[in-house]
Amino acid sequence: MNDHDYTAILAAHGIRPTANRTLVARTLAAAGRPLSMSELEIQIGSVDKSNIFRTLTTFREHNLVHVIEDGGDGVRYELCHSSSEHNDDDTHAHFFCEVCRKTYCITSIEAPQPTLPQGYKLNSLNYLLKGICPSCNKKPSNATKLQKSS
Repeated sequence: MNDHDYTAILAAHGIRPTANRTLVARTLAAAGRPLSMSELEIQIGSVDKSNIFRTLTTFREHNLVHVIEDGGDGVRYELCHSSSEHNDDDTHAHFFCEVCRKTYCITSIEAPQPTLPQGYKLNSLNYLLKGICPSCNKKPSNATKLQKSS
C-alpha cells in the first residue's frame, strides 16, 4: 500500500489525513500484528508518544483501530480493515503468547457474536486465546513447559 491508499482509508473513516496519522496507519498495517504503544513508539521513532497517543485516540473514535486487551502488559492496537467508521466487519480472534508476550491476529477464526440480554448494547468484542506461539513452541525449553502443563 502507498500513502494514497492510507489517505483513502483515513477518509473512509472520517479522519483528516495528516503526515503523523498516515505514518501511524502505515506502521500498524506493516506490523502484521497488534502493537503496544511502546512498540509503536520504537518502530516510528520520529513521532513522540503524545502524538502517537492522540492519533490512536482519533483512530479509536472513528473505528479505525481495534484495541486489544491481551492480559499481558496493557493494550495493543491493530488497524481495523472494516469498510467504514460505521461498520466493523473485521472481527477475529487474537492469540497472546505467554512466552514472548506478543499478540497475533488469527483472522481465520471469526469472533463469535454473542446474544446479549435485553437492554445491553455491545460496543466492542475482544476474543483472546492464550498459549505459546509457533516460534516460541519450537524452542526446546518451551516445549518442555508445554508438556508439563498438559
